[in-house]
Amino acid sequence: MQTKSIVVLFVLGLLCSCQPKWHPLFNDDLSNALDVNGVWSIQEGILTASEDACIFTNTEYENFVVDLEFKNETGTNSGVIVYCTDRENWIPNSVEVQISDDQHFKDQGWNPTFMCGGIFGHLAPSSSLVKQPGEWNHMNIRCEGQQITVTLNGEVSADMDMALWTSGTKNPDGTDIPSWLPKPFAELPTKGYIGFQGKHGEANIYFRNIKISSIK
Repeated sequence: MQTKSIVVLFVLGLLCSCQPKWHPLFNDDLSNALDVNGVWSIQEGILTASEDACIFTNTEYENFVVDLEFKNETGTNSGVIVYCTDRENWIPNSVEVQISDDQHFKDQGWNPTFMCGGIFGHLAPSSSLVKQPGEWNHMNIRCEGQQITVTLNGEVSADMDMALWTSGTKNPDGTDIPSWLPKPFAELPTKGYIGFQGKHGEANIYFRNIKISSIK
């Protein structure tokens, strides 16, 4: 009986050691963040911005999983920024996981790589998985070296091997990369700051339960 108990405890210990150890990405007072233009705030656990400006971590991360919830308004155009090496000039120096109100922008004829759950300008989402504005969505972003996997509302929306993106003008499938994203992803560092885009136009974005876990 004693041997069985030891075995059970050992197995439970292994299971616990394999579980992600989550930590909040930002402090409630945003004291560990670079709040560009000071427009971000957390109220009742919800992070949002009053203007079109980004917020970034003050720590660089490598091999990690970010887990969060977000809620769109009609016309929301936002994103989660990973592997950012230059917070002042982040657009060509990072990877952006797109967050958007798909139906609104689909009606405007947007590029498929601009849709929610994809890698902006580089990889379209597998399908439209985002919920209607006003509903909370769950997003999980796993960044392990050059492999980035995005899961949106329980389904994988994008699975990227950055090593395949050797061009700064053409994606591997032959589609065009926006001119303002000239750096080949194959050459981007896989360690950097994490950020979030704020309000675009009249449409806001809301985040909650943002947490991070390292990949050992």
